[in-house]
Amino acid sequence: MSRFLLATIAFLCLHSAVVAEDVQHRFLCCDYSGDQVCIVSADGKIEWRAEAKHPQDCWLLPNGNVLFAHVGGAREVSMKNEIVWEYQAPTEGVECQAAQPLPNGNVLVVECGTSRLVEVDRAGKIAKEIPLVTAPEIKMHNQFRGARKLANGHYVVVFKGEGKIVELDGDGKVVREEKVPGDPHEAIVLKNGNWLVTCGDGHQVIEIDPSGKVVWSVGENDLPGNNPLRLMAGAQRLPNGNTLMCNFLGHGHIGENPQVYEVTPDKKLVWTFADHAQFKTVNQIQILDTPVDVIHGEIYR
Repeated sequence: MSRFLLATIAFLCLHSAVVAEDVQHRFLCCDYSGDQVCIVSADGKIEWRAEAKHPQDCWLLPNGNVLFAHVGGAREVSMKNEIVWEYQAPTEGVECQAAQPLPNGNVLVVECGTSRLVEVDRAGKIAKEIPLVTAPEIKMHNQFRGARKLANGHYVVVFKGEGKIVELDGDGKVVREEKVPGDPHEAIVLKNGNWLVTCGDGHQVIEIDPSGKVVWSVGENDLPGNNPLRLMAGAQRLPNGNTLMCNFLGHGHIGENPQVYEVTPDKKLVWTFADHAQFKTVNQIQILDTPVDVIHGEIYR
């Protein structure tokens, strides 16, 4: 092998290492146990913060406000921490585990306890309701997690306690159902039609194709170093193909490991986030490196 070729390989390896070390992200996140929603700068400083009991989903909207779900409902908050829109769960004890901004201005919310999807208008009134049927033995807190409405009008809902992902049409009829490992927390419909699923205490993240076949996965101990997958919560697939995974550190693991991992398609670890002084259990993330219209499908999370 020529010296020139050896030098080229060495340069490329060094360049790749430098690029990996230089990865930084500005992001929005939910800290479930810390009862806060925050925007974090690329150098790790909190730029903005809103208090909320057990936040579970979050979006930086095109108008600059932040929409998030919390245990008792959903709200949109300005950068001045003014509540500009709010939906409250119908009764005490009902949990709202996801919220999504929709193109018509409504917000999709999934409720544990009432077992339903609701689309809420700007006046805070329910414009549409889709009943969800869950097994009677599933406790209220474990019924649902992530929920998304698709461009075709269908809904994808995570049935956490039943370990499955369900797709329903616009009238609530089940059109697809997939069993997955663990107690799933998020299901993201990717551009290629595959589902990216975080498997909770199943300690893995999988991508399944329309036939239900696993075409990509990251297992509990697949990442190098002291980087096990604990409870896998929120996720985001980036335009470059990398995957952000929220490593929820509850259940006895607070303070032990990174709170967010970024991995390449070939499962190389290129970025982690860990700030145990300011955050307890990061469970949702939206990368803010470049502006995207989260309302019209320009983001996969």
